[in-house]
Amino acid sequence: MSIVRTAIPLVLLTSVLTGCAGLQKTDWPKCALAGGVGGAALGAIESSSWAGWGALLGGGLAAGYCWSHGDGDEDGDGVPDSRDKCPGTPRGVQVDANGCPLPPPVVEEVMVQKEEVIVIRDVRFEFNSARLTGADKERLNTVATRLKKEAPSARLSVTGHTDSVGSDRYNQKLSERRAHSVVHYLVESGVPRASFVSVVGAGESQPVADNATAEGRAMNRRTEIKIQR
Repeated sequence: MSIVRTAIPLVLLTSVLTGCAGLQKTDWPKCALAGGVGGAALGAIESSSWAGWGALLGGGLAAGYCWSHGDGDEDGDGVPDSRDKCPGTPRGVQVDANGCPLPPPVVEEVMVQKEEVIVIRDVRFEFNSARLTGADKERLNTVATRLKKEAPSARLSVTGHTDSVGSDRYNQKLSERRAHSVVHYLVESGVPRASFVSVVGAGESQPVADNATAEGRAMNRRTEIKIQR
């Protein structure tokens, strides 16, 4: 029976100390509590009067062992020294799981769009003419409001386009007249004339859809305003 009484305390004490060795130094209160409970149990095995002394002795030994053998955190970054791959990190620096400083956040650069094209497809003009209809003017009023905010810092280039109905020469002249008609109305609406650096016609040379269909021809009859900032 004496062998059992001797062996059990040693086994329990070794288990407590081994468990504390895997903790950090700052975990000594946990070790003290575990050691105290274990010490009380060990003392009670010998005699009930030894339980209190066993708790006191076990708690003290476990706390001291934890403090002296526990894993430290020298730079105070929250990562134990045994796992800290970047010791000596300055105070207050955020670190990853390995104790190394986190990379600075990536700041996305806001790219200002240097060039933009406004495509006006709903300006139909009067048949075989460059004269704007009432509906055309209403649509251009919205465009004028937008362009007045861009001017005078922006440079505006206007290009007129037609479908393929008619001769190339005729469509070229018609596209030029319609481009100038749009610019004239926008200037009257308050867009500075100095903002327009180019007003040209491309005729039917730059289609964006099939001229073989009515829908395609409607898309090709357009005016494009290029905004360069």
